Amino acid sequence: MSKSSSVASRGSPLGNPDDRQSTARAVRAMFAAVARRYDLLNHFLSLGRDIAWRKATARALRHALARPGSLAVDVCCGTGDLALALAHHSEGRVLGTDFCRPMLQRAREKGKQRAGKLFFLEADTLTLPFRNDSLDVVSVAFGFRNLANYQEGLGEMHRVLRRGGTLAILEFSTVRWPVFGPLFRFYFHHILPRLGTWISGVSGPYQYLPDSVSRFPSQEELATAMRGVGFREVTYRNFTAGVAALHLGVKA
Repeated sequence: MSKSSSVASRGSPLGNPDDRQSTARAVRAMFAAVARRYDLLNHFLSLGRDIAWRKATARALRHALARPGSLAVDVCCGTGDLALALAHHSEGRVLGTDFCRPMLQRAREKGKQRAGKLFFLEADTLTLPFRNDSLDVVSVAFGFRNLANYQEGLGEMHRVLRRGGTLAILEFSTVRWPVFGPLFRFYFHHILPRLGTWISGVSGPYQYLPDSVSRFPSQEELATAMRGVGFREVTYRNFTAGVAALHLGVKA
């Protein structure tokens, strides 16, 4: 599917595009298979840049998090790294949600250091168990592109945010630097999948990574889609020449 196609028709390439549950099952099984070495591979394959990107995301949300009684939810939280970063700035509560139990178990182990402020809950991002207009912050780091339907995901995040609440999406994006771009794409498509498979001992997930990123909306397309479901003040910031991008939007 081309980059120019509608965001509304796109989602993870796993499973059957006409069967949301088949995509959910495939994504859940894939992440369960690599949960044990997920953090090691993230840090190794990104040369540690993923840590800096998550910290920058948490800093971008610190004004909302600093309000006493604030409630932030990090969806598709995986092993909890962004939720932990949010909790560092929060004067309220932070919840991490994910539907892959092995990933969530690792997040809970890491979250013990923030007991009383940080909690983890098993939940599907396309059917979040929160009331309308109930959250101050919704965030997602490197999990949005795994949703079966991106448009539905944006709509669900918009639903649960209260007016004035902030959405933050940190995701792999489009590299445009003329020299760095081709070099990065060669690494991303040819070297990273082999390293990921070798270290994890699981074939498939690290070939899926470049495949899913190549289908993912560009920075401008995602910003337009966010505006389309009702977000305002939508901005984005590129990290490492666009290897990743942070999109921010406010519920009107």
